[in-house]
Amino acid sequence: MSLVPSDTLSLHGVYVDPLWRVTVELTPLERELLRTWWVRRLGFIAHAGASSIATNQTYSRLEHSLGLLSLVANFAPDDHVSRAAALVHDIGHLPFSQTFEGIEGLNHHTIGSSRIHELGELFHRHGIDAALIVDVVDGRRPSTLHAAAGLLKLDHLDSFVRSGRAHGRTHQSPPMTLSRLRILDGAVDTDAETASYLHNLIAGEALFHLSAINVVTTGLMRNLAVAAMTNMTESERDTVAKSTDDQFWALLMGDPETSVLATELRRDPGAWIVEQLQPGADHSPDLPTGHFRFQINRLYLDTPLVNGHRMMQPATFAPQLPQAPVRYVIRPDPVSLRAR
Repeated sequence: MSLVPSDTLSLHGVYVDPLWRVTVELTPLERELLRTWWVRRLGFIAHAGASSIATNQTYSRLEHSLGLLSLVANFAPDDHVSRAAALVHDIGHLPFSQTFEGIEGLNHHTIGSSRIHELGELFHRHGIDAALIVDVVDGRRPSTLHAAAGLLKLDHLDSFVRSGRAHGRTHQSPPMTLSRLRILDGAVDTDAETASYLHNLIAGEALFHLSAINVVTTGLMRNLAVAAMTNMTESERDTVAKSTDDQFWALLMGDPETSVLATELRRDPGAWIVEQLQPGADHSPDLPTGHFRFQINRLYLDTPLVNGHRMMQPATFAPQLPQAPVRYVIRPDPVSLRAR
């Protein structure tokens, strides 16, 4: 039978990442992890969250996790703990990734740690303690995966380049970019020219998060999640946390409290207008029916080292970006409503 190198089950023991073009000879542990549901489930979770319904950024958390594994294998092929941690670092993510992180106390880091421990027997068979994997994922133990605060790490490198390709921001082939990088204490290090290119990708990603289409889709989905989960029991919330994107859509479409807005969001994400609130603006008054609040609490602006040194802060390479948190009101577009 012919080899399919991008097979996410790695039935032949080899994975070739289509972005980085890195060939990974998978270990027995990695091959087993790819057959577990917690890792398989990531194939049904959009890395871009709710914005995946209205953009070309439709790849999954599993594709990103395999990309991160490929980067770790490229720079530290014998760091088997970091390699395994790369595959499971996102298994705690909720449906639509971080879209409704924190609602009803749900936290993907806490959930992920619990799920890694559920896989403890599998790790034990391969001579690794699940607690060690958790410490590496959470950054409590130095590894190939984690860098000092403010410095670009491999996880975010894969996200910025993968997202940049989906949105047409890449102007250099990822394999060429990769050839110009090295890792110093978990931080991405490169030359000045490549650092400038990465800065543009980082700023571009932040601008995308601030864009109207991302604010509308993510903001409305988050409000839908709040409406759906407010009166749930702990057991029901646990079921939601375990669900995939399509299962969560089914929940929203079947709930009378959320079905109308969910249908409208799927039908026409362009039927809303976004208003950015000025810092210090009154955020307390009630909104009219059909208006929603949304807040972006963080922009990911970690930067690479340049020849071993910190060279540039976000205020220097991305002065156009506002300071987080950034608050919005999302309201129906009256023109779109009249056109229906």
